[in-house]
Amino acid sequence: MKKFHLAAASAIFTVMVAGVAHADTIRFWTTENQPERLAKQEAMAADFNKRTGHTVEVIPVEEKDLGTRTTAAFAAGDLPDVIYHTIQYVLPWAEAGILDVEANDDVVDALQKNTFAPGAIAMAQFDGMTAAVPVDGWTQMVVYRKDLFDSAGLAAPTSYAAIEAAVDALHNPPSMYGFVAPNKVDENFMSQVLEHVFLANGVSPVNADGFAPLDLASTTEVLDFYKKIAKASPPGELFWKQSREMYFAGKAAMIIWSPFILDELAGLRDSAPPTINDDPTSGELASKTGIVTTFGGPSNASGAAWADIRYFGITSDANTDVAAEFVTYSMKDGYTSTLSIAPEGKFPVRRGEPLDTARYVKAWSKLPVGVDRKAPLSELYAPAMINRIVAGLETADRWGVKEGQLSLASKIINSQAINRIVRQYIDDEISSSDAIAKMNAELSSIE
Repeated sequence: MKKFHLAAASAIFTVMVAGVAHADTIRFWTTENQPERLAKQEAMAADFNKRTGHTVEVIPVEEKDLGTRTTAAFAAGDLPDVIYHTIQYVLPWAEAGILDVEANDDVVDALQKNTFAPGAIAMAQFDGMTAAVPVDGWTQMVVYRKDLFDSAGLAAPTSYAAIEAAVDALHNPPSMYGFVAPNKVDENFMSQVLEHVFLANGVSPVNADGFAPLDLASTTEVLDFYKKIAKASPPGELFWKQSREMYFAGKAAMIIWSPFILDELAGLRDSAPPTINDDPTSGELASKTGIVTTFGGPSNASGAAWADIRYFGITSDANTDVAAEFVTYSMKDGYTSTLSIAPEGKFPVRRGEPLDTARYVKAWSKLPVGVDRKAPLSELYAPAMINRIVAGLETADRWGVKEGQLSLASKIINSQAINRIVRQYIDDEISSSDAIAKMNAELSSIE
């Protein structure tokens, strides 16, 4: 592909429809298919048409069908021009030839790679190029009672040690539990939290060659930490529901959750109200809450953040120039609109422009969130907390991404073997060494 220059793109965007010599139509597949979100994307397509004369056909696709539909379209030589997709498809589609890696890399270079979150760029590297254009994402968070931490003189929960110290200081059941750690083996929530805890200590079950036996010393640290927070949790089968309920009732010092809790914390969603006081619309709990996106263990002091990143992929069947114009528009002039589709779960992976480095973070923080009531995050949370929310994308990670083994890592996670064996360990049924040996034996057989 001929290099796509941002200056040329900006000039194109200012041209009125009447002045466009060749107006083309491109197809855009999106998994953001809820009616309100689809309407916002249709509005962006209309705006792009006014700027360039080109038409974008916005085509909703069910996320569960995206892989099979894309494979079928590729085989038929009928891929759409641009696909909005999750991290799990970036490297497999690059390898298969579904993505035009050079075209996507050119767009990233034209927008300037250093304006993107490093973690989102790192997870899309293929043959020295950025195989798809990072759009948005979110990172799992340690949500904690900052007011209680401050009163007790506790450091923020940015490490295993800091979390353990807070558990020791604040755990006082049944009025206050130090943590609510998921233990329900067949819930994906336990898988996500465990992967975050493993990543925090630099432990992964895969390397570039495939399965990698879990290291005894660093995995023992992971298991001991998880047992510590599990023992400081309420009794019973725990997953996301109990985690949120206990924190909202003011009976948990810490939980791990997605950012979709942020509007609920502030009393903006009637179906999940804070119950810490008698007013379900109160922002009291939000004002007492802090968040941490990146935390580390003793074997990985720099820590990690578990992230879900989404990308634009220009495909190998695309009208490349027009597709690149549309992606550039969506990441520049239209980027605030892109984020507004669902701001509580779309953290800006592109912070700003070279001369206005926080432009999009500031714009995103002012977008309204909520369901039954709406307010911008900047009115609900302090600027420092907003910056911490976005900063998790700096260290964004997932098992198998940088190793090119995301498919194997996904199969390992989906087997729920780690969940099951960790549960046996925290229930004192097996030793840590036996748990690690058992995980290595079972995971090594997954292909």
